[in-house]
Amino acid sequence: MLTESRHAPARDRPGLRVVLAGLLPLLLSGCYVIQAAHGEAQVLEKRRPIPKVVENPRTPPELRTTLEQVENARDFATQALGLPNNASYRTYSDIGRPYVVWNVVAAPEFSIVPLRWCFPIAGCVDYRGYFSDRKARRFAARLRARGDDVVIGGVPAYSTLGHFADPIVSSMLGYGDIELAGIIFHELTHQLLYVPGDSSFNEAFATTVEQEGVRRWLLLQGRTGDLERYEAATARDLEYIALFRYYRERLEKLYGSGVPRAEMLARKRATFASLAEQMRALERRTHAPSPYREWVDEGLNNAHLVSVATYYDCVPGFRKILRDDGGDLERFYADVRALAHEPARERDAAVCTRLSARPPRESG
Repeated sequence: MLTESRHAPARDRPGLRVVLAGLLPLLLSGCYVIQAAHGEAQVLEKRRPIPKVVENPRTPPELRTTLEQVENARDFATQALGLPNNASYRTYSDIGRPYVVWNVVAAPEFSIVPLRWCFPIAGCVDYRGYFSDRKARRFAARLRARGDDVVIGGVPAYSTLGHFADPIVSSMLGYGDIELAGIIFHELTHQLLYVPGDSSFNEAFATTVEQEGVRRWLLLQGRTGDLERYEAATARDLEYIALFRYYRERLEKLYGSGVPRAEMLARKRATFASLAEQMRALERRTHAPSPYREWVDEGLNNAHLVSVATYYDCVPGFRKILRDDGGDLERFYADVRALAHEPARERDAAVCTRLSARPPRESG
């Protein structure tokens, strides 16, 4: 199976993560499994050991430097973060395209609950992923034709949860060494612990480890300026996440109100228009490009909001556990493993309880 991939409309790491998780089980029947198996085989076939790529005199200097940074981040992941020490992210695969996977997230017209697809072993997930842009768009078009809200995006990275030795793929290299290190930490966290059927738990856990890992990695290198910029970008993104949560709660009340369909549709459109304006105002106020500008330009819908929830709703709960453990990652992992064995209801109550969203700031 493949899991955890990212849409990449913008530079900021937090913005990249919100879409889309992309689990591609290889145990399905029909065309879906064929394209998944074929795509995975192509990526694996192109793998080359990173040291050999670095030593090759024909390797461009910029790529050589980037892969040397990859080796440092990969070693740090095992030695300092306690993440799996295996063959993943120790090879390089030049796939010759901007994204490795294109993912689709969807929700009904009047719901903020994502559509789910259930597979053997992987459990139920909130997304479908394709190695072909054309096939992803074809699937998305079928969902739209029946009235669902849909978002589709290219993603640069994924993990097979340790079933294969995942490579660094060329689509991961365009976002800088901090982003690249974060991807490695995030993906290896999925190999450390993965709960089938609980996307929110898995993604928030990996996001928490990723952010803590990047913080420690930058501190070790004495890159305090980069750390300040990273944390500022994360703080800005949390403001967007708060907006998404606030408007998701508003829509949840609207969709459960039972008003006539025409009125509900009009109020839905007005709500998303208000959200778009608040996002533009936030971009102006922070004087920083929004990682979600593409969403606003293409038109916001329910699918955008549910994809954000998958990655972020449970992060505060995991951060609290890490704080309670005194920042000790070994204790943190043990506590999360114990929590993973609890029933879904108990897991959700422990880390994913949603706080009431506050109204957005007045724009001006």
